[in-house]
Amino acid sequence: MSVTLGEEIMLLSLDDESGAAKEQQAAGWAVAGGILLELVLAGRLSVDGGRLTVADRTPTGVALLDERLALMDAWAAKRSRPPEVTDWLARDHAKAVGATIDSLRARGLVSEEKRKVLGLFPVRRYPEADGATEAELRERLASVVLRGADPDDRSAGLVALIHAAGLHRLAFPGVPAREVKPRMEKMAEGHWAGDDVRAAIRTMQAAMVAVTAAVVATTVT
Repeated sequence: MSVTLGEEIMLLSLDDESGAAKEQQAAGWAVAGGILLELVLAGRLSVDGGRLTVADRTPTGVALLDERLALMDAWAAKRSRPPEVTDWLARDHAKAVGATIDSLRARGLVSEEKRKVLGLFPVRRYPEADGATEAELRERLASVVLRGADPDDRSAGLVALIHAAGLHRLAFPGVPAREVKPRMEKMAEGHWAGDDVRAAIRTMQAAMVAVTAAVVATTVT
């Protein structure tokens, strides 16, 4: 499989030169949402009423996806009813980000640098190691959002997640949000998709909006 949705969002979030994560909290939620949506597109998860069900336990062959699927399956098995998307995102988003970075490193797309801030506090950064994948990603986003090309399912799903998490500046640096939001919103409505995928997109959108609003409220207070 090509680079996954979660990995694509992570690539947009990481500064190419310094390797620092930009808009870290919102991007983290979107990365986790991207993994879930990828599993829906792969037929491994289904979404009904904002709740997730494991529909197929067959491995996808992508370690990042298969690890999250196994963890979700084990967690959901302990619950009396299928878990809500927001419950899983709240539980897993931080770990999903770490797993996604590890996957990007394994693909050779980012490298790891260890530093100390003020000579005391250790930090890790993940600068770009191979820019070809991100360049193709940004061209694809520009094609469907700025130039009006018809999106495929994955591209439209990616746009919907970026839009819901408010990550317009990551995807289109230097372009005013007012110039991209209308097109992104239209794509996020999901008329291009089948019923199951459309339900998943809308559920992910609602989850992204909810958690992003919660983050903003916490930051303000």
